[in-house]
Amino acid sequence: MPFFENLGARTRAMWDGLRRRTGGDGLKSGVKSGVAKLNTGPGHWRVAKWTVAALAVFCLLYYPIGMAVMHRINDDPDFAPPEIRDGQSLAVATTMALIDREVNQTGWRANDPFFMPSAALDNMPNFQLGMFSALSRFAIELSDQLGRTRGSSQVDPDVEKAVGLLKYPGDVWVFNFSTSFLPTASSESQYLGAYRALSRYNDRLAEGKAVFERRADNLIATLDRIGADMGSASAQLDRRIEMGGGLIFDRTSDDVFYRVKGRMYGYYMVLKGLGKDFDAVIRDKELTAAWEQMLGSFRIAATLDPMVISNCSPDAQLCPSHLAAQGFYLLRSRTQLQEVSNILLK
Repeated sequence: MPFFENLGARTRAMWDGLRRRTGGDGLKSGVKSGVAKLNTGPGHWRVAKWTVAALAVFCLLYYPIGMAVMHRINDDPDFAPPEIRDGQSLAVATTMALIDREVNQTGWRANDPFFMPSAALDNMPNFQLGMFSALSRFAIELSDQLGRTRGSSQVDPDVEKAVGLLKYPGDVWVFNFSTSFLPTASSESQYLGAYRALSRYNDRLAEGKAVFERRADNLIATLDRIGADMGSASAQLDRRIEMGGGLIFDRTSDDVFYRVKGRMYGYYMVLKGLGKDFDAVIRDKELTAAWEQMLGSFRIAATLDPMVISNCSPDAQLCPSHLAAQGFYLLRSRTQLQEVSNILLK
């Protein structure tokens, strides 16, 4: 290549000149002269310009292309965990499968550092955070209701550990310089710890060494807590609709939309599993049709997927309010959830 040929020729010329000189000053002068010629050659500047241009193109494309490659909102309503053994909980297995999918397969994006393209994403991280808030709520109910030993009210140690790990903030990377310059536990490591704890619990269920209380009162309490959490999500949507001021686009509405979407998806998946776990109770109360109708509303709310989230006024003529539409299906799901709970009480 011309650059390397010029480099070799100038290097040889520099050393030939040095051999003809004597004394320290002569040596120093020869070195300076050779380096000056090397640095000002046309090949050097040509390579430098191409290098700068390549870096500029790389910087311009790194984030857009990286974001497109890493962006993935997996709201597949037909996703299912592997087959479970007799005695195990399908809701627990579903929770484990979602943790494994989002952390190991899809990739956890909510805590990616600034030098990764996915750090500029917002919809996908909000979807994941919303989903894991639903999984965390289910783990709490598993600890408070479903996984407690009747009589002694003792909490299962693995379930208790999973609850604590799923409560861990989702935006913690391996370094958190706001608290320490030392490495810390990342969100992914904590969630995988919850996965392992739930796996041990479900294995012990199959062996008859753990408890999963499939009683109607436990299901009622769990549904009521989920309904209360959905009320909180409804209030967030209402606040954002009021603050949006009828804007077609804003930088916050899509965050709220995808956070609620992730929560509804997480609850939909968990409730599908609970429907199988409490199949005997649901059939005994003749709730099969009502349960399926409720799941259908959750499914719609969980899979809403407009290309662009708009936050216009709910009564706008031309521009839809996606937050209002999402809020409708959320409240419909919550109403049907409460109806199922009321029937279970009878």
